[in-house]
Amino acid sequence: MEESLVKKHEEDRVVRWGVYSEEMRRICEIAGPMVAVVSSQYLLQVVSTMIVGHLGELYLSSAALAISLSGVTGFSLHMGMASGLETICGQAYGAQQYQRIGMQTYTAIFSLILVSIPVSILWINMESILVFIGQDPLISHEAGKFTIWLVPALFAYAILQPLVRYFQVQSLLLPMFASSCVTLIIHVPLCWALVFKTRLSNVGGALAVSISIWSNVIFLGLYMRYSSACAKTRAPISMELFKGMWEFFRFAIPSAVMVCLEWWSYELLVLLSGLLPNPQLETSVLSVCLNTISTLYMIPFGIGAAASTRVSNELGAGNSHAARVAVLAAMSLAVIETSIVSATLFACRNVYGYIFSNEKEVIDYVTVMAPLVCISIILDSIQGVLTGIARGCGWQHLGVFVNLGAFYLCGIPMAALLAFLVRLGGQGLWIGIQSGAFVQTLLLSIITGCINWEKQAIKARKRLFDDQFSADNILV
Repeated sequence: MEESLVKKHEEDRVVRWGVYSEEMRRICEIAGPMVAVVSSQYLLQVVSTMIVGHLGELYLSSAALAISLSGVTGFSLHMGMASGLETICGQAYGAQQYQRIGMQTYTAIFSLILVSIPVSILWINMESILVFIGQDPLISHEAGKFTIWLVPALFAYAILQPLVRYFQVQSLLLPMFASSCVTLIIHVPLCWALVFKTRLSNVGGALAVSISIWSNVIFLGLYMRYSSACAKTRAPISMELFKGMWEFFRFAIPSAVMVCLEWWSYELLVLLSGLLPNPQLETSVLSVCLNTISTLYMIPFGIGAAASTRVSNELGAGNSHAARVAVLAAMSLAVIETSIVSATLFACRNVYGYIFSNEKEVIDYVTVMAPLVCISIILDSIQGVLTGIARGCGWQHLGVFVNLGAFYLCGIPMAALLAFLVRLGGQGLWIGIQSGAFVQTLLLSIITGCINWEKQAIKARKRLFDDQFSADNILV
């Protein structure tokens, strides 16, 4: 009797390990290409800034300001709103409601194009706004020109982000991977030619970004339209597009707020650094730290996208246990990734500052900040995956309250207190904002740990099939 129980226990353990390892493989297969896709899209703007920077300090500062403002006011908004599709389309794919995926993608594209109209008006008037708030007139003029030439990229991004989610939720990663990488490779010589070989000068960098994003959109759009891999999710454009707008905005708005609240808090950190003694040094070092964590964040963001896809697919299919295993696998991968990355950065803390500057003062300051940056990488890796799980489950509204409390009730006030009252300078700003990141990670961990996966699966199925029933009645 005891031998049979032991044997059964061993068999169950083998089964559990087999399920876990298989899920880990699936997460890795999605996360790897998604990291490349997100990194390629992010690097388009970085490359343009670097090339424009060779024209002189004025053009570098204006391009950096323009890209920062465009990210805060437009690109972050589109990325956040499109993330709502990870819930809607991801769960629909698991429930095998394939036509719903295509229709909701069209709804998202239409909705984001509408949102782009007021944002583009803001961008066109960016020079006047910058002058009004007291920025240098020369920098404001060049930043305004650069932002105007980014307006086509805004509308392209409104189409690109829903298309990325369309392919992501179906795990159709090869077309995204190929398109993003080829676009980046072409973008480098294109940007160089437009900046240095035409009369466009610095605005050639903005035009190159617009052309590159539109190229990516055209390729993915053609693939969606003509590839047999998209046949079952490719829906005809009809009036159903408008009927899905309420459901889209129900998830898109909290998704956007959740993303923007965190994004804006770090931009506010740079503004606060300008109020410190020796603002040029403080701003330069904080920019190095922010560029470091922004670049490295592409890895946990890709893992989070994989977690969102797997969790939403399994919840839509009603497989609560599989969703739980997906969470465990994604978090395990995040821990492995952040251990390697943070340890590598810490080991290189004395030299990695040379990537950004040759000034000894800056390099020494970056060396001091490196351990704090390593802690940031650890927190970002964990919360990046937890945020992906939140999108997969569809509780972005909770993420809004978490980010609002963590960064604006804790992080920013703590940063200001440590920097200006305790006089820790840039270190105080960074410690403060990371206290907010710690609270964010802690709250997301508690929420994820308390999830009743059976109820989540039932809730997802009920929403999908109730909406389908309502749509059928309308059609009848």
